[in-house]
Amino acid sequence: ILGEHLRICPQGYTCCTSEMEENFANKSRSEFEAMMKEAGRTVQATLTAQHRSFDSYFQDLLNKSEKALYDAFPSMYGELYTQNVKVFKDLYSELRRYYRSSNINLEEALNEFWTRLLERLFKLLNPQYHITDEYLDCMVKHAEQHKPFGEVPRELKVKATRAFIAARSYAQGFLVGSDVVRKVSQVSLSHECTRAIMKLMYCPHCRGMSSVKPCNNYCLNVVKGCLANQADLSTEWKYLMDSLMGVADRIDGPYNVDTVIGTIHMRIAEAISNLQENKDSITSKVFQGCGNPKISTKGSSSEDKKRRGKVTLEAKSSAQALEMLVLDAKGNLTALKTYWITLPSILCSKKVMASSASDDKCWNGMTKGSYLPEVMGDGLANQINNPEVEVDITKPDMTIRQQIMQLKIMTNRLGNANVGNDVDFQDTSDDMSGSGSGDSCPDDVCGKRLSKSPSTRQPETHAIPKQSGHGVNGASSRSLPSASLLLFLSVAVIAAQHLWR
Repeated sequence: ILGEHLRICPQGYTCCTSEMEENFANKSRSEFEAMMKEAGRTVQATLTAQHRSFDSYFQDLLNKSEKALYDAFPSMYGELYTQNVKVFKDLYSELRRYYRSSNINLEEALNEFWTRLLERLFKLLNPQYHITDEYLDCMVKHAEQHKPFGEVPRELKVKATRAFIAARSYAQGFLVGSDVVRKVSQVSLSHECTRAIMKLMYCPHCRGMSSVKPCNNYCLNVVKGCLANQADLSTEWKYLMDSLMGVADRIDGPYNVDTVIGTIHMRIAEAISNLQENKDSITSKVFQGCGNPKISTKGSSSEDKKRRGKVTLEAKSSAQALEMLVLDAKGNLTALKTYWITLPSILCSKKVMASSASDDKCWNGMTKGSYLPEVMGDGLANQINNPEVEVDITKPDMTIRQQIMQLKIMTNRLGNANVGNDVDFQDTSDDMSGSGSGDSCPDDVCGKRLSKSPSTRQPETHAIPKQSGHGVNGASSRSLPSASLLLFLSVAVIAAQHLWR
């Protein structure tokens, strides 16, 4: 029949009624959106699997260290351990909370552990004296000078904070990447895009050419026009993948989590042994600085004498497992770097099943023949002359712009973690506006994008309430604008560029 009634397909002779054309349009829309979600699910599955593998490995390291402490310390230290079990349990609890992105200060948590342990052990090692809380306060003030645990607290603080900062940022990076893909894959097609997809996929049917495949370049122009906003994710997406790989190198290198996390119990044992061995010297120095405490009516205990001596613990290395995890992750991250700009080609070659670029017997949008227009570039700005899809380059999709902002924020966090600076995970939900602190993302990781933070304030050395900790650097929350402000600025820049043209 004559096709004068058709609103999308060419109006030559056709076998489609208006109702059929409308049904085909709805069908093509739902099919294309399903293709997008399927492609996204593959990427989500890869990122989620990487997160699960590392998270399982890291939690296992921590669990084994804690179990080794509980197994060995009762026989090694007797009352020194049994009367202070909660101190050790609280430490591992705080370490887990920090790793799970709770808003606590890791350095302060470690300082608090050593302070509580010193107070308890000093009293147990000097049972003949009546030691008040005020006296313990005085002793703690001199602890840095006397170094009762040797260099262990300082060394563990430096190594453990870097390892934990890197580990939790690394794990969070995979989840953020997966969440961005999920949200972007759910963005609905515009009215113009629905028409273009229908013309690409089902108009051949209305012309009696159901076996003719769309020309490849024609398909690319349609899909690039429809996914122009998605392609704009590419730059920040690459930065995120590169940043994750950079932190992966740290985790299996300078900040080696296998060595640091797997030996926490050994370092604690070393610290306690140091206190025992130097008990008399340390006690004498404390008495000089704080005065002699009153003699207690309780008898002296020989417990510490029975438990004296250097104790060595073994740690089972899982370095090979970590190396394999990192290698696998880097391979997957490298493969995903170009996802957003290769997506049109993937959909056209595997999903829409377009014919080869040189085929002159393909569907070109009007009939069976060659497709002559050139293929458009990637991203919104390059669609101004797209012959197949009418794209308003002055109106970027706000959902996708928000996800670009999430990628920037996460990349900044990873950049900070890469140089050992703590990062603020106040909010890891849909509107993450927390920021990194200290030096920004290194040039080799983030491509010289991010400026340095003005914050140089050193961490406090006294304990702070758990609910108000903001990471190692107290000024972390000020080093990056909020997501809403950055979103506003990005939209303003795009509008200004359009007006300048």
